Amino acid sequence: MLEADKAFAGSIPENYDRHMVPLIFEAYAADFAQRAASLSPNAVLEIAAGSGVVTRALAPRLSQSASYVVTDLNQPMIDYAASRQPPDQRITWRQADALALPFEDSAFDLVCCQFGAMFFPDRASGYREARRVLKPGGHFLFSVWDRIEENIFADDVTNALARIFPDDPPRFLARTPHGYHDTALIRRDLEAAGFSHIAIETRAEQSRAPSPRVPAVAYCQGTLLRNEIEAREAGKLEYATDYAAAAIADRHGRGEVAAKIQAHVILAVV
Repeated sequence: MLEADKAFAGSIPENYDRHMVPLIFEAYAADFAQRAASLSPNAVLEIAAGSGVVTRALAPRLSQSASYVVTDLNQPMIDYAASRQPPDQRITWRQADALALPFEDSAFDLVCCQFGAMFFPDRASGYREARRVLKPGGHFLFSVWDRIEENIFADDVTNALARIFPDDPPRFLARTPHGYHDTALIRRDLEAAGFSHIAIETRAEQSRAPSPRVPAVAYCQGTLLRNEIEAREAGKLEYATDYAAAAIADRHGRGEVAAKIQAHVILAVV
């Protein structure tokens, strides 16, 4: 992963929440929150919370006595997520690096992270930190995207941009969000960090949008792919977005569109 793949700032948090969340994150967040709540945790740490889609789904399911610390590496994401959450004295918002968590050992019953581990520069360190802050018997619940070919709109956009920029195709989506999909590697990384009883479930969902332009805008302007497009040629973001939308329309139609998305959901025990 490149250093630039971590910089969610500017208009990206709002565009991410407006476009990406309903497109690919909401369905998984509902399932993720149900899995987390079924563990009946009293002290929860969320890592890489992004714009807060899991927080909004999980907080109502936790007991009134629970504590819920919500973190992200990017302060703009934390600020945006907090602005979307109803007032809740159980929730503490904090900027934090998953590789150096500012919490004591054995502080949490559950550490959860939806679609964030792919962004860890050193996943072994991130997993060791998650284990360190978990109580004995605590759970680490997280999810990662499967390979980009199993996530159709992301693949469509990536292929379309490769035609616009053949000499230097923007590969953010394949490189980072969809770059950590090998379940055998995930299991080895967790075992090396000291986790046991590792369960990995591959789960497919449908990504739906009212028009082909919605996923094009979501990926081109609501993710760090935007930075790569603008770095290739200033002023070409709208053209690239329109081109990606046309590619999606050619494959999926010009009205409401739907396509497969797929992810791995992992539960590991200390």
